[in-house]
Amino acid sequence: MALRLEEIVVDCGDCSSLARWWQVATGWQIVDEDSGAIELALAPGQTPSMMFIEVAEPKRGKNRLHLDWVPDDQQAEVERLVGLGASRVDIGQGSASWVVLADPEGNEFCVLAAR
Repeated sequence: MALRLEEIVVDCGDCSSLARWWQVATGWQIVDEDSGAIELALAPGQTPSMMFIEVAEPKRGKNRLHLDWVPDDQQAEVERLVGLGASRVDIGQGSASWVVLADPEGNEFCVLAAR
């Protein structure tokens, strides 16, 4: 039996705001939307997708799971994302080759160096 990644689910306080932030950050499109949930994907029917679900509980502490993104130009992408509202985060990474950022609700993600 093999597993295939279908979607990444992100709990958030304001799914509309956070999903739209990630839509701009990734260039993905909204493929499904209803009260309290918005799904983004590169294209309809394409996986994996990102599902943003509104929850009442606030985020507490460091993520136990995070996304790693690989851009063509790490420095330019970090500057773009920070300009969109991401923040730099120090989780003890030291002088690593990746940059740790957090989205507007504090969810950490990494921007890796181009391969």
